[in-house]
Amino acid sequence: MQTNHSNGCGCTSRRGFIGFSFGAVAAVGGLFALGAMKKTWDPLPSVRAAGFTTVDLSPLKDGEFSQVEWRKKPIFIVKKSADMKPNDNRDIVMGDGRYMVVIGLCTHLGCIPSWSAANKQFKCACHGGEFDDSGLNTFGPPPRPLDIPPFRIDGTKLVLGETGPEYEKLVAQA
Repeated sequence: MQTNHSNGCGCTSRRGFIGFSFGAVAAVGGLFALGAMKKTWDPLPSVRAAGFTTVDLSPLKDGEFSQVEWRKKPIFIVKKSADMKPNDNRDIVMGDGRYMVVIGLCTHLGCIPSWSAANKQFKCACHGGEFDDSGLNTFGPPPRPLDIPPFRIDGTKLVLGETGPEYEKLVAQA
C-alpha cells in the first residue's frame, strides 16, 4: 500500500519536488537570459550620441569651406558667396546665408574629394571626378551628385542625423 504524503507545494513525492524546483530555477534563468538579450539589442549610449551632430553655421564667412564628421563620414559645408551660383534645389537657406551641405564621399567609388577654393569645386583625385559648389557632378565618372545628409535647422545650428522639413523639401526637389 502506498501512502500519499503532501508537503504543501502540490508535489506528491520527492521526484515531483525536484522536478518542480528544477522548473522554477529554469524559469528564473530564462527570464534573466531574456533580459540580457534585450540589453544587447539596445544601442549603446555612445552609438546613440553619435547619431546626431550639431554644427553652428554662424561663424562661417562667405565662400568659406568647413568639414565636420558625422557617423564617421566627412560632411562638407560651404557658405556660398555672392559670386557662387545659387541652387534652390540643393542649397540650405538660413537667414541671409546660403549653404551647401553634402556627405563628402564621391558617388563613384567613395573617395573623399578635396575642395579647390580657387575653382570653387570639389575634385576627386582617384578618377578625376569633379563636383561644383552645389555638389553636382560636372565631370568624370561620378554617376550622381554628392549626397545630402539628413538634417534639421535649429536657429543658426544644423542638426545632422535628424530629418526636418527643410531636408524633406530638398529631397523632394532633388
